[in-house]
Amino acid sequence: MALAFHPKPLLLLTVMLAAAAAASAMEAPEPEQLHSSSSNATTLLDGQVVTRCNLFQGSWVFDGASSPLYDSSTCPFISGGFDCIKFGRPDKQFLKYQWRPQSCNLPRFSGLDFLRRWRGKKIMFVGDSLSLNMWESLSCMIHASVPGARSSLVRRDPLSTVTFLDYGVTILMFRTPYLVDIVIGQKGRILNLGSIQGGSVWKDADMLVFNSWHWWIHTGNAQAWDYIQDGAATLKDMDRLTAFYKGLSTWARWVDLNVNPTKTKVFFQGISPTHYDGREWNQPSKSCTGEQQPLSGSAYPAGEPEAAGVVNKVLSGMTKKVYLLDITTLSQLRKDAHPSGYSDARGTDCSHWCLPGLPDTWNQLLYAALVT
Repeated sequence: MALAFHPKPLLLLTVMLAAAAAASAMEAPEPEQLHSSSSNATTLLDGQVVTRCNLFQGSWVFDGASSPLYDSSTCPFISGGFDCIKFGRPDKQFLKYQWRPQSCNLPRFSGLDFLRRWRGKKIMFVGDSLSLNMWESLSCMIHASVPGARSSLVRRDPLSTVTFLDYGVTILMFRTPYLVDIVIGQKGRILNLGSIQGGSVWKDADMLVFNSWHWWIHTGNAQAWDYIQDGAATLKDMDRLTAFYKGLSTWARWVDLNVNPTKTKVFFQGISPTHYDGREWNQPSKSCTGEQQPLSGSAYPAGEPEAAGVVNKVLSGMTKKVYLLDITTLSQLRKDAHPSGYSDARGTDCSHWCLPGLPDTWNQLLYAALVT
């Protein structure tokens, strides 16, 4: 029988946010130190007042004067699957929407400040192609913000690397869609819900950003395994939400046993939604194809996916601190931000996101968590 998961209060990352935007990238100061504080506000040395705010509750606001944080034609890190402008997307309106939390402003991203803070460090994204989306986005944001910084790119499977050479900052992408292992056995490819061998590569990172879910529901030719190993049992299939819970619990045990929180910050990217079924936003005949505007308001008609409840359940039981970048609802509102048919992939893609685009907001939220 499938497990039933009941949503628990979200493990939201509450951070300190600047009320005013930071200076331009080339004039960015060294990381500020806190000067004085109260229960609700803190004053930085440069006089900026920051207040406590839930970053993930808000809405999308159109800003006709805004520009994306980088130009896809000049960023060397974007894959063809995400480069919607290159592959002919005619509208640019999707680039003009800004995420606006309900009671504060996001601090402006500064690539120079990011590189100074993480000088000599390793930042690793671990997961599936949604992690790749976020990894390429962050690399492009830094590249555009500090155009004079030398960089290198190495793409390999499963580990790819962007290095900003002048700062010794390495941003890695480790591809492992399930986080747990797929091993080759006598019966074929076996998804082992209790094994994480790739973790030996993750241990040296100074920041880890994990993600998993999309591949857990693939079936047929898109399914990457033939059997599931659950303890001593080898199964042809099982309830996918239950399998995800067991696999993610294995990941949680790995973090609790192996991560030193004084050295390594750990984030979970949250569940990135798809927009194949317009019934979710009360337009049954629609998908992401042709969509040019986000949904208004701050709530998604269909509510959160069940997988988000699984993530919350697992994170709430961990002993080590993991920050949830709770990007689910704000991403659900962006039915307009997918490649659809504008990429080098076949068919309609309502799973991934255009670059520039929504993953840039994910990284702005990550930056906000790191600088405050």
